[in-house]
Amino acid sequence: MSTPTRAAIIGTGFIGGVHAHAVRAAGGEVAAVLGSSPDSTASGVKALGARRGVADLAELVAAPDIDVVHICTPNRTHLEMAEAALAAGKHVICEKPLATSVLDARRLTDLAREAGRVASVPFVYRFYASVREVRSQIARDQAGPLWLLHGTYLQDWLAAQDATNWRMDPALGGASRAFGDIGVHWCDLMEFTTGHRIVRLAARMGNAYEKRGASDAAADPGTEDGAVVVFQTDRGAMGSLVVSQVTPGRKNRLWFSFDGPDASYSFDQETPEALWIGGRDQNVVLMRGTDVFGQPASTYSRLPAGHPQGYQDAFNAYVEDVYAALDGDAPDGLPLFADGLRAAVLTQAVVDASTSQTWIEVPA
Repeated sequence: MSTPTRAAIIGTGFIGGVHAHAVRAAGGEVAAVLGSSPDSTASGVKALGARRGVADLAELVAAPDIDVVHICTPNRTHLEMAEAALAAGKHVICEKPLATSVLDARRLTDLAREAGRVASVPFVYRFYASVREVRSQIARDQAGPLWLLHGTYLQDWLAAQDATNWRMDPALGGASRAFGDIGVHWCDLMEFTTGHRIVRLAARMGNAYEKRGASDAAADPGTEDGAVVVFQTDRGAMGSLVVSQVTPGRKNRLWFSFDGPDASYSFDQETPEALWIGGRDQNVVLMRGTDVFGQPASTYSRLPAGHPQGYQDAFNAYVEDVYAALDGDAPDGLPLFADGLRAAVLTQAVVDASTSQTWIEVPA
């Protein structure tokens, strides 16, 4: 586009702020904001640096000065908002989960394809330079055939018994909380980086507390605090994933190890500048920004070595790639609504496997 990309952001919480920062970093402008109430909208205009607030969804999607709509709202609202934006001819970035059911996620994926719009889900961990380096080396078969894919995604923001959030209510967040919120990030990253696809899984979901809330008002804990998943892939590998939002001290630790007979690759999102590569004779730690990183990784290495890049930098790179796609130049690895549908399929499979306590075949 010859003019700056004009974005509207729906939702004024933490993730809305992350999106607003990324919009400006990508050379765009926040044209409009819509909050959950008039007061929220007014405060969001200031906090997110928007030109104006809008009264409702109808006004937002009808506005001629908006190119792309960023949806940063509770899960159950995604279907209505994304559907309205696509129907109005807008491009869409929708926070995961794309929808709270496979049926709705498939509907949105089909609508985006029919509308011919760029429609993306922020699986932003793909945009770390270290991750791209792992992907490149695996594609060159430097590890040999991968046989073991394992990792964790751990947080502690719900570690206190009286902690509460709308995500605990399945009517608002969907049937799964911990896996649906963060486990899908790990699975997307694994499949993107290795090229493997999960075809079969078994799972258990559980809670740290039988009741949540103050002792005089304790209630059912709602959706799961954590999950353990074991799986098999279409290329014959086996794997495991532990997900938790009740692990004290772990703020946002997405960690993986992808193991072949010749090398293993380990990445930790809490220390993303370092990529650990294990070998039979020696181990190597590659630091981002060095000449050792190949071109696919260097594309996402924006600062000199020793100047740390983190989550916001990855998010900025993601939005920059989405905006490049608006001109028809879709960069490699851009996560689309189809990837959001894939996450919904995996989430349902995990829920089904935990309920049935049997192995579940994951639909293609």
